[in-house]
Amino acid sequence: MSAPAFTLYGRKWCHLCDDMLAALEAWRPARDFSVTVVDVDSDPALEAKYDEIVPVLALGDRELCRYRFDAAAVAAVFPAE
Repeated sequence: MSAPAFTLYGRKWCHLCDDMLAALEAWRPARDFSVTVVDVDSDPALEAKYDEIVPVLALGDRELCRYRFDAAAVAAVFPAE
């Protein structure tokens, strides 16, 4: 099974985005995953889609959490140990 590849949609000046990334990165010692941070202000379509709801953490097309890190939703991505 390949490692999950998360996408974090946010903004450079967004403290909630920074908080969500930090919460996800705290899992790195125990979990294998990648994360791509996308600045929604860099693309008009993404800005229109995510404007007031950032941060959004997604796995593919599935939104896992918005505004705040949802540990249970992210944990469900990983196989039971």
